Amino acid sequence: MTVSTCHPFKTPLLNTMIKTRLSTFFGYLIKNLNNKLYYSVSELTTGLISLLLGFFISTGLSTIPGQTGDWGIIAASLIVASTELTSKIFYSSQKQLNIKINLFNNFKIGITYGLFVDAFKLGS
Repeated sequence: MTVSTCHPFKTPLLNTMIKTRLSTFFGYLIKNLNNKLYYSVSELTTGLISLLLGFFISTGLSTIPGQTGDWGIIAASLIVASTELTSKIFYSSQKQLNIKINLFNNFKIGITYGLFVDAFKLGS
């Protein structure tokens, strides 16, 4: 009878982790957390770009129609109509929204914020 001398820490059983419910749960949790963080950062950056683009466009929307003087009412009515339509689509739905609708809503918020900032600049 021969006795095998094997190092106790180098057994194949200890090199692989035993799949328990706890290890499966933590693996699932870490994987989903990484996916959520990646997509959250991606949505955050595209949302900020959309918001800043709306802020930039609002400067043009407030100055270009005002140069001639006769397009101010038409431009204002188009801005209000598009803002209300976007708000109706965005805030009426209870389910998860498409990212394009979310980006368009951020664009709308940027335009609205930019118009308020321009109004405060003109008022001071």
